[in-house]
Amino acid sequence: MPSGRASQVAPFPTPDAVVADAAGRFVSVAAQAVRETGRFVVALAGGSTPKRLYERLATPEYATRVDWAHTHVFFGDERCVPPDDPASNYRMTRLALLDRVPIPAANVHRMRGEDDPTAAAGAYERELRALFATPDGPPSVRSDGRFHLVLLGMGSNGHTASLFPGLTAVRERERWVVAEHVAEVAAWRITLTPPVLNAAAQVVFLVLGADKAPMLKRVLEGPVRPDELPAQAIVPHDGALTWLVDAAAARDLEG
Repeated sequence: MPSGRASQVAPFPTPDAVVADAAGRFVSVAAQAVRETGRFVVALAGGSTPKRLYERLATPEYATRVDWAHTHVFFGDERCVPPDDPASNYRMTRLALLDRVPIPAANVHRMRGEDDPTAAAGAYERELRALFATPDGPPSVRSDGRFHLVLLGMGSNGHTASLFPGLTAVRERERWVVAEHVAEVAAWRITLTPPVLNAAAQVVFLVLGADKAPMLKRVLEGPVRPDELPAQAIVPHDGALTWLVDAAAARDLEG
């Protein structure tokens, strides 16, 4: 793996094994965060793979082991649609997990996809900064001033969150949240940016399926070109980066 992208790649034989490991990590990180800081702050991803994780977390085996009263849920990105739209990441997460666990409504911090995109991005950054007690400047790496856990997926084009190839969000260095029109999907998106993602204590990518194998190899083993491969821009500077992948996605990786 090229220098500057130190990370752990954890391959599992099946998608279910990936989901089980991710659920265990979620529970463990949550417990440690609450012990150390009195709360657990997590950024959730959209997509079909995270949905499987959220459904697992909602089962009694896992849900009863999370202190939901002290958990704060944010989102890595959102489509600019109303919260009841089938395309909404918030809606998917609410149905798969949030409606099924005793998390206070005030602890769920959704991106307002129904609002003007730029205004919604600014409001979300202010909400994040208020919770992290960082009114201006770069994100903190204090244990109570950053995400304890960020969950991310990776598209077959190398995008993550709504950081898309060739667009400006992946190059952002100051703002924590931006809105951008993504021609590739003909829609506006709101996304967290590399500065706040890379300040997280732990970042976990979930990647499943043979269709992701060629891109996973490029991202992990190819030249560092984050403009083309935005997932490469996620390199926590004071935290851990883990890729949880199934055998199909990992088939092209060396070693």
